[in-house]
Amino acid sequence: MKNIIIYYPFTVASNPKSGSAIRPVEMMKAFEVYAEKYGLEMIVISGTSKERRVLWNKIVEEKKHEQTLFCYSENQTIPLWLTDPGHKPQDWKIDKDVFQTLKKLNAPIGVFYRDVYWKFDELYSLKGLKKFVMQTIYKIEEKFYEKYVHTIFLPSDAMGQYVNIHTEKMALPPGGRYANMRVNTNEIQQPFKGIYVGGINNDDYGLPTLVAAYELLNKDSILGELVIVCREDEFNQLSKEDKKKINKDYILLKHVSGAELQQVYEEVDFAFIPRKRSVYNDFAVPIKLVEYLTAGLPIIATNCSAQEDFIQSGPYGVITTDDAEGLVKGMQSIKPHFATYKRNIQQSFLQKHAWNERAEQAAHALIGGIK
Repeated sequence: MKNIIIYYPFTVASNPKSGSAIRPVEMMKAFEVYAEKYGLEMIVISGTSKERRVLWNKIVEEKKHEQTLFCYSENQTIPLWLTDPGHKPQDWKIDKDVFQTLKKLNAPIGVFYRDVYWKFDELYSLKGLKKFVMQTIYKIEEKFYEKYVHTIFLPSDAMGQYVNIHTEKMALPPGGRYANMRVNTNEIQQPFKGIYVGGINNDDYGLPTLVAAYELLNKDSILGELVIVCREDEFNQLSKEDKKKINKDYILLKHVSGAELQQVYEEVDFAFIPRKRSVYNDFAVPIKLVEYLTAGLPIIATNCSAQEDFIQSGPYGVITTDDAEGLVKGMQSIKPHFATYKRNIQQSFLQKHAWNERAEQAAHALIGGIK
């Protein structure tokens, strides 16, 4: 029986919450659907390097690798050889053995290359010798992928220029989940209600700008309300001054997730991604973007290139500059097109951008269809 291999050089989270943990789980589910659709066996190799060795040896023993159509893999934000507990590899050779063997068998390998933050001095926290050593390992990882990988998948096309791997590259941004799609035709409320979900301890995420925008919007009367959803520990770490800034009658703070967050999504009109524009943010596609759209929410987002392209493809919302005045204009301009954005989300978002579609797109890049 023909098969596909999902190769994750790390332990898959059992209850994923962060974007980086959610993606591998959702892609695995999507490939499971793909395998069932085309009558294939899906083989998952994941865990520590020692655990991966056991699984791989079993596959080789049963000669299943000789029936592999393709392999889909993902890296993490640290090089694949350092993903074991304590960053101490238990088996240095397993990744090379798997990739080298599959390449010899002409089974194409695709790797989702998650991040290049280590190439930006302002983002990479390590200094001195540690920084030099780690960046050297990252460069070795790039060369490793260049040697064995058929296609490098990226969060966006814009990231490609920063990835020094000379092979096929293709954007494979995060996807939406079919099961959670909310379909409603509610009109925009008065005052309207927006939501921001995410980090509040980094100005780069844009929350201070969003709070300033609401203050500007509501200077004469309350035209809009804002729900901020964040982790409780992050809120507790804020300074008294920052807490005071969000202590407004028109701002509601919540610490919820899961079903409770889904309920909040149903109570608001639209969502915000107010990230400050930067070289790094220009190629980032936050997973929160597709979660908002999965909830049926139009988006007001700043003009970071990759998220702008994604939202304009619907269009699924409004693009603004990354300042308070721009966000106010976005809030003022969304109402006339609100129904259109919601309709676009409901009619085309999941058809183009569901996780299942991402698996199909990846498979097509690797083998061009079932053979």
